[in-house]
Amino acid sequence: MDYSCIVFDTAPTGHTLRLLQFPATLEKGLVKVMSLKSKFGGLLSQVTRLFGIDDEFGEDALVGRLEGLKEVIEQVNEQFEDPDLTTFICVCIPEFLSLYETERLVQELTKFEIDTHNVIINQVIFDNDEVESKLLKARVRMQQKYLDQFYMLYDDFHITKLPLLPEEVTGVEALKTFSQHFLTPHEPAIARGTKEELERRISALKKHVSDTEDELEKLR
Repeated sequence: MDYSCIVFDTAPTGHTLRLLQFPATLEKGLVKVMSLKSKFGGLLSQVTRLFGIDDEFGEDALVGRLEGLKEVIEQVNEQFEDPDLTTFICVCIPEFLSLYETERLVQELTKFEIDTHNVIINQVIFDNDEVESKLLKARVRMQQKYLDQFYMLYDDFHITKLPLLPEEVTGVEALKTFSQHFLTPHEPAIARGTKEELERRISALKKHVSDTEDELEKLR
């Protein structure tokens, strides 16, 4: 087809691995069928004539279709294994199960001789973002543990971290804006240790104290 690049958004890991195995499995199956045809071709011809099957579904027609399908499958396998034509980009989040599934996927892709050298880690909460709640701070520490493991396991990969956003990314314009994170590393709104960051934290603390005092007055 006349496209410079085709992107397949694949299913979860288990389904994807079965999909990637399918061409090789089908090719082996076709080879087996073709070998059986050479052994039992005469019997197949007799059966098709017995049941009055016309030439469109006869032995030669079926064999011709199988041979054509085998050629297509062989071409797909060659494209899968050509790093100039096909690469696999792993998309994950900084959690244990996702790390485990990514490692499983990378190992299987290596067995299939499919190129993979990119990992995208999505929904990252950056430590220098506006993180005030205890829950978010705990999530930051948890994510950092798995981020370190990603960088240790895939030190020769190109790793891209994408931030967790407060809203969904829907619509063309939102996608265009979000796509900039693929080209430019995420920068926090306010850098740590600056005058602006300290002033923002003081303002947040004052608001928290004021809200707490209001709650206390209601209880009185």
